[in-house]
This record gives sequence, C-alpha cells and structure tokens, in this order.
Amino acid sequence: MNTKPYFFFKPRHLLLLAAIAGTTLLNTGCAPLLLGGAAIGGTMVATDRRTSGTQVEDEGIEFKAGQRIKEQLGDRVHISVNSYNRIVLLTGEVRAEEDKATAVRIAGGVENVAKVLDETAVTFQSSLSSRANDTLIQTKIKATLVDAKDLISNAFYVVVERGDVFLMGRVTEREAKRASDLVAGIQGVKRVVRCFDVISEEDLANTVPRPAAKTP
Repeated sequence: MNTKPYFFFKPRHLLLLAAIAGTTLLNTGCAPLLLGGAAIGGTMVATDRRTSGTQVEDEGIEFKAGQRIKEQLGDRVHISVNSYNRIVLLTGEVRAEEDKATAVRIAGGVENVAKVLDETAVTFQSSLSSRANDTLIQTKIKATLVDAKDLISNAFYVVVERGDVFLMGRVTEREAKRASDLVAGIQGVKRVVRCFDVISEEDLANTVPRPAAKTP
C-alpha cells in the first residue's frame, strides 16, 4: 500500500497532508463520498467542519473549474474536480501532458482557489467496470468509517479514482492516521492519498459545536 503526502504550511500551524472533496464530474467521474450529516445544496452544511461560507466557496470552485475544463478540453479528458477548504483536487485521465497542464491552469485561475493538486493520469479513460469498482470501494469505506467508534465519520470526505483513495477533512493527527490505516486495509484500495487539514485537539474542541446544556 502506497501513500503519497503533500505538505502545506499555513498560518496558525495549519498542516495540509495530501497523502484527499463536493465534486463536479466530467464524463461520469467517480463522485466523492460524504459521510453523515444533512446535505444542503450538495454540501454538508450542518455537520461539516468547514464554515458554511467556505463550503459555498468550494461548491462554486468545483462548478466553475469543472465547466471551464469541459469547455476547453471537451470529451477527450475524464477529469473530476473536488475542492475542500479551497484546495482543488483533480483526478481522472487525460490524453497528454499538455492536457494536464491546461487543466491545472484552468483550475488555478478560478476565484478563491488556494492550491491545485493534480492527480490526473496520462492514460486511457477508465472503463465503466473500473468506475463501478470505485463505487464499491466507496461503499466499503463508508461502512468502515461509520463502524469505527473512535472516529466521527462525517469529518471525512472521500474520492475514489481507479482504486486510488483520496481523503480530505479537517481532522486531528490521530483521526488522520486512524482513518488512513483503516482505508489502506480495505480490499481493492491501491493507494491512499491524504489531503487533511490537520488541527489540534484544542482547535477541534473549539470547532465542533458543544451540545446544549440539559435543563435541570
């Protein structure tokens, strides 16, 4: 099992590990898996650890980048666009390195994008059976994370492409490692690519709403 990390350092000791978000799909790409919570306009507003404003921005980024890539590259590419905390993940298949560069340039030019992670491959487009297998893997991941009693499943955002699993979310180091280890052990997973916004336990306590105090 291979893991591939990306490291980004931001203010307040924010660490992004991409070893990955809503998605806009081009040519029936593999959809992201959102765990738990209530979806509003395609986004996990109620339980997502991002602010509601950031969630709206991410949806806008996905839509604009997806449309612009499709307009310029058309059906010769199969690219899925996912954004979390304004970090854009591109997955799928392209015909040439030039197409990869064009997709990255387009995504990077969308308003509010902070970073683009290019995980597209120069290869033939994935088959319907391959995409069906990705959906099966997503189902297994959902069940595994929901069953993990020491994790909050809805903190994780999952994309699967050709057996590669991209994990995203605002999680602690413990949550990141635990989830990655669990996913890596699932049958059919070829690689785990993490793009977590790692926060401290204290930050998590300040992020997640506390339950209302019970009335005596």
